[in-house]
Amino acid sequence: MSFLGLIGGASFLVQMVMLTLVAASVASWVLIYQRWSYFKALAESDENFEERFWSGDDLGKIYASITSDKSSVPVGMEAIFVAGFKEFARLRADATRIDDISNGVSRAMRIARNREEDRLETQLPFLASVASTSPYVGLFGTVWGIMNSFRGLSDSSQATLAAVAPGISEALIATAMGLFAAIPAVMAYNRYAAKMERHINRHDTFAEEFSSLLHRQLLASRKQAEQR
Repeated sequence: MSFLGLIGGASFLVQMVMLTLVAASVASWVLIYQRWSYFKALAESDENFEERFWSGDDLGKIYASITSDKSSVPVGMEAIFVAGFKEFARLRADATRIDDISNGVSRAMRIARNREEDRLETQLPFLASVASTSPYVGLFGTVWGIMNSFRGLSDSSQATLAAVAPGISEALIATAMGLFAAIPAVMAYNRYAAKMERHINRHDTFAEEFSSLLHRQLLASRKQAEQR
């Protein structure tokens, strides 16, 4: 009646169900750690960049320092800023109307925001799948195990609790494994989905503020050019 003994005594199908649930649990924990590392690094990157951006430093210098660092790829606000400022510099040299420049910058930042949103959503569907399907997979193993237990009981000459208890116990382990895989996945998915929404809202706010800042700079430069 030990735990490993019950697993070893289960039918082949129930053992496969248990193995599948263990693999899903291990995979979900790996992804939970990866997502935790990614969100932590993203939060630190956004904090550092936002502090530098609003410090009053020249935007051209900030863009040059980011793009000159070949060892890292811009993420989060940095990626949105690089896309917007690059399009701003290109259109400023070609386009004449301020609205054309502003619309081009907004489109470039919107594309960058969509890419960042895709990165934020990476692996979350897998966690949602593990959270929603693991209990049912475990329940399937339990039903199959109990069915085999009662089938064996029908062939027995004497129906006692001692005869049916081991089969039911090994079958219920599948349900326990399903819950063990599902509960951490549910908690992680809810937590990271909330974090994703906060980052998306923060990136959207930054893109709007950056677009307004560039628009004001264009208006100021045009006024100075007209006065000359």
